[in-house]
Amino acid sequence: KITPAEISDPHELITRAQALTLELGTPITPGFEALVFKASRGIEDIYELTYIRKDGSRFPAVVSVTALRDAQNAIIGYLLIGTDNTARKQAEEALLKAGALQRAIFNSANFSMIATDKAGVIQLFNVGAERMLGYAAAEVLNLITPAELHDPQEVIARAIALSVECGTSISPGFEALVFKASRGIEDIYELTKIRKDGSRFPAVISVTALRDAQDSIIGYLLIGSNNAARKQVDDALRKSEAQLQAIVGNINEGVVVSDLNGELLHSNLAAQLLHGYATADECGRLLTEFAYTFELSGTDGRVLSKDEWPLFRILRGEKLRGVEVCIRRIHADWRRIFTYGGTLVQDVGGQPLMAVVTIGDITERRRAADVIRQLNSDLEQRVVERTAQLVTANNEMEAFSYSVSHDLRAPLRSIDGFSKALLQDYSDKLDDEGRDHLSRVRAASQRMGHLIDDLLNLSRLTRAEITQEPVDLSSMAREIAEELQREAPERDVDFVIADGLSAKTDPRLIRIVLTNLLNNALKFTNKCPHALIEFGSAETNGRAEYFVRDNGAGFDPEYASKLFGAFQRLHAATEFPGTGIGLATVQRIIHRQGGRIRAEGKLDQGATFHFTL
Repeated sequence: KITPAEISDPHELITRAQALTLELGTPITPGFEALVFKASRGIEDIYELTYIRKDGSRFPAVVSVTALRDAQNAIIGYLLIGTDNTARKQAEEALLKAGALQRAIFNSANFSMIATDKAGVIQLFNVGAERMLGYAAAEVLNLITPAELHDPQEVIARAIALSVECGTSISPGFEALVFKASRGIEDIYELTKIRKDGSRFPAVISVTALRDAQDSIIGYLLIGSNNAARKQVDDALRKSEAQLQAIVGNINEGVVVSDLNGELLHSNLAAQLLHGYATADECGRLLTEFAYTFELSGTDGRVLSKDEWPLFRILRGEKLRGVEVCIRRIHADWRRIFTYGGTLVQDVGGQPLMAVVTIGDITERRRAADVIRQLNSDLEQRVVERTAQLVTANNEMEAFSYSVSHDLRAPLRSIDGFSKALLQDYSDKLDDEGRDHLSRVRAASQRMGHLIDDLLNLSRLTRAEITQEPVDLSSMAREIAEELQREAPERDVDFVIADGLSAKTDPRLIRIVLTNLLNNALKFTNKCPHALIEFGSAETNGRAEYFVRDNGAGFDPEYASKLFGAFQRLHAATEFPGTGIGLATVQRIIHRQGGRIRAEGKLDQGATFHFTL
């Protein structure tokens, strides 16, 4: 007589229609069309609306909409599943409503229901499957997969088609039957089933992945129907889809049902296992007998009175969700922490029928949280201690560096000074060999001074604090190039610096990097009639990669990985002077800023150094 739009808040329908019109770019009528528009386009749709009861009262609801389709994929209707947003959104009411329907489905002769474990081995074979396929459940349980009940050629063809459609190799067996469902994709298809006596019949198969509370796949459910019974199965599936999904989705959560006096009517296996019982009757004692104490979690262990127990609060009409309680057995060493939820189930007239209680064990989670808190506390203490040690070590290293610098430089200055004076004052009194020896002494002392400077700079890099600020790399590179050209005015060098290069980095450290790389390029092009040195960048995997390229001496690619080691030299010092520490310094700076550096080159054909920041 009416559409679901007439039991929904009309103002919210108008608002939803306007929002969908803007979102999808097409005019949408503020009525039933606004409720099902996305579902009619094959888009998953879950939204919130206010429902209006017959008596005019209102409540917020979460609504899930699915388009119902026939064998030709034409829409024949819609299924709207709504839940009271204030109630437990799991199995409480689903158990009651789905019980009879679920039993009818499992016992129905009109369709087969086959459940498997994760590997595909059959774990459940209902009455419909037995009658449809001619096997007794005992002949297939824990022995075969559903793939062995289908036409092998069709299974191969399906595997090939899915491999092309999904772009991945799919085995022509059980994997071909459940591949889409294992990826969360709705899957309904047709295959020929083979009975025990060898006869065949076409079947429509619906596949669903069964998942635990952590959303991990624990098995698969394959529902098959003879095409003659297709209509009956479709109707049953539409009515039971929400209930079955709720049951499967909460399979690891304990569910207990009691009458209005607190007497046990039903408890699932999960509830029994949570409390360490073998039977449902034993589990019921936990809710109603004083063999236990209930303590409110998070308090100083205050014992609750029976009226405060979760079940009896629900029987008084309270709706519970996530109430944490610590339970102890009075005469046994057993203590667990549970979360309770639940509500009273009412009949169509609004009269209470029974209480549904959901139970979750969070004992290990609480223990893990305590361990994590302690570990974090210990870690914080260790960080403080380690930081203090590093500060001390840093100060000692700084003092040592200054001491070494002073103690080594003093004698070197003397050697350099006296050798220079001897060359100036006594050059005419020395023969060629004497002047050569003095020149060698002075050159060696100067190289030693440069080496000390480089080593001290390298050691400071591990302790220097790094800043991050915008740096104009193009301008910085031009300044360095101009300085290098002033130091070697006789050289024919062409520096090509790209415009617009910038980065967020430490300006002091990046200047050291560019100075070393450009100076290296200048040094190793000293035999080129015309030296060409470039600084630019290119984008690699969405990230800027800078490079310095020259047309100089280059190197054998076999030794590319050795370039960045301290004191590693691929050329004679007399041919290309230096301490062999520059590239090691560059690499350390780049790595400290989270970047990478690599070298490419060929002997006598130049070298290119690429780096990121």
